[in-house]
Amino acid sequence: MPETIDHRRRHILALGAVVTGGFAMKFDQARAADGVAGQTTLPPRAASSRRLEPVRSIDAGVLNIAYYEEGPADGPVVVLLHGFPYDIHSYVDVAPALAAKGCRAIVPYLRGYGPTRFLDSATPRSGEQAAVGADLIALIDALRIKRAVFAG
Repeated sequence: MPETIDHRRRHILALGAVVTGGFAMKFDQARAADGVAGQTTLPPRAASSRRLEPVRSIDAGVLNIAYYEEGPADGPVVVLLHGFPYDIHSYVDVAPALAAKGCRAIVPYLRGYGPTRFLDSATPRSGEQAAVGADLIALIDALRIKRAVFAG
């Protein structure tokens, strides 16, 4: 049962991924510039012993995407995106807080991380933001999510 593709939504999501990625790069550069001899100005934080488990997986586009999900299935969806060199555990404290407020938090392992795998070994590998954006579109489509907030 094929569904119609909302090309406008895909264009907006792809543009948002590019803008968000650019902002993240500028933020990282600003943090590095604020630091002295490799130190950042952020206060130290104790590592959490909690893990985001269990991890689920779903075929989405060219990937089998591993992800953690918490919160009510009918709650507003928030997709939390980790950056390099981190993984889903960057959100070990955030996902439960969002779920406690009634949100459905989804935290995927992005391509190249954790148990997320390419479905076909012949698929070209790319870490470009456009590829990651396409992966996110495929993920929300596979999970049948019509609307989501992306944070990273």
